[in-house]
Amino acid sequence: MKITHSNRRRSLNEASTNPVFRGVLPFVSETGARIPPRPFTRIPASHPLPIPAPQPPSPSAPDTVVLNPLSLTMQHRSGMRDFDWAMVLIIMIVSALGVLQIFSATRDNGLFQGVWWKQIFYVVSGFALMWIVARVDYHALIARAYPGYFASIVLLLAVLIVGKRAWGSTRWIALPAGIHLQVSEFAKFAIVLLVARYLVDLRTDVLELGDALKLAGMLAIPMALIAKEPDLGTALTYIPILAVGVFLAGMRWKYWIAIGVLALVVVPLVLPRLQPYQRARIVSFLDPERDPQGTGYQLIQSKIAVGAGGTWGKGVTKGSQTQLRFLPVPHTDFIFSAFSEEHGFIGVIAVLSLYFILLMQVVQNGQTAPDRAGMYICMGVAALLLFHILVNVGMVIGKMPVTGIPLPLMSYGGSSVWSTFLMLGLVNSVRVRRFVN
Repeated sequence: MKITHSNRRRSLNEASTNPVFRGVLPFVSETGARIPPRPFTRIPASHPLPIPAPQPPSPSAPDTVVLNPLSLTMQHRSGMRDFDWAMVLIIMIVSALGVLQIFSATRDNGLFQGVWWKQIFYVVSGFALMWIVARVDYHALIARAYPGYFASIVLLLAVLIVGKRAWGSTRWIALPAGIHLQVSEFAKFAIVLLVARYLVDLRTDVLELGDALKLAGMLAIPMALIAKEPDLGTALTYIPILAVGVFLAGMRWKYWIAIGVLALVVVPLVLPRLQPYQRARIVSFLDPERDPQGTGYQLIQSKIAVGAGGTWGKGVTKGSQTQLRFLPVPHTDFIFSAFSEEHGFIGVIAVLSLYFILLMQVVQNGQTAPDRAGMYICMGVAALLLFHILVNVGMVIGKMPVTGIPLPLMSYGGSSVWSTFLMLGLVNSVRVRRFVN
């Protein structure tokens, strides 16, 4: 009979009535003499199992605990082993393709020539940031989610007051060494932690509408500040983090239907209040040929570049739309258009496959997270990355309005790259603590 430790009392009672344990198996002393086994005593169901009394500390025991250096080394090696190296490999490949395309798109551009060196610096430092965040326990970061949220609001207010204005908007804070930080990108990190902290604190399997509205109101504050810059595209990236969070928290379907109906009513009321350039982008999205030399120029040239790539592409530095400057900002928002022209359908499929694997890695880490907080973090990051990819790729092929949402890990920009690496560091922080009790 196999005795399991899941039910100690039943195992002992069964052992007391089993002849195997009542003397069939002999007990032999050191001299070889047979010793009769001691009979088992049946334990009644109402009898409490003995619990060992706590031992008082020894007077000679030290007040401090001395850690074994070998155990620390083993823990460090365990963290290294549990790091998502498949994700790291995918990030390296996608980032390298991004640097290559930035080099090709800016090779003969006097204004942006050489920015691919900066992109290499952003990527390398981004890996360092990801490693640092992964080494920090995500529970410690979630515990500071509210201070991080309020700090983000203060910084967003500072952008509106002392921020640098460029390209018709005020989005950056100038720092020494020519570095400009886009605070709205780093606020995504705080929003992911905020959503996870708020939903975990509710301690419920069914999210009520009132709780969801409170969380939406908290996110509406930074979104309104970002839209004021104006940067509506970045403000909209916070919505998928909220949507995935409340969905996983168990909000009832009747509330989702009500939200959908409310959106259909509110959208027509919001459209007249948009900025003139925002309304022009919507019009050009619906009918780019209406103003081919104005608001529809970017979308038309982007679609030409994508179609010109064919199956295998024209080759690095050989894309006519990219090299002849017909394609606007081919190293930032429209980098996927330039990549499609020079690498063709095969290159597009390869990059989209890499993004798909990256997203599946993030989702898999969320599924194996040790608690709900880790799950909310990973799924929030996955939703944000998916939104970026869908909107950017859809934009360059005419399926989405033109926005300033960059393509993760490929588009040029320090704030975008660092923000992405910080959030991927959060995912790895969850992963390396899967087996920590």
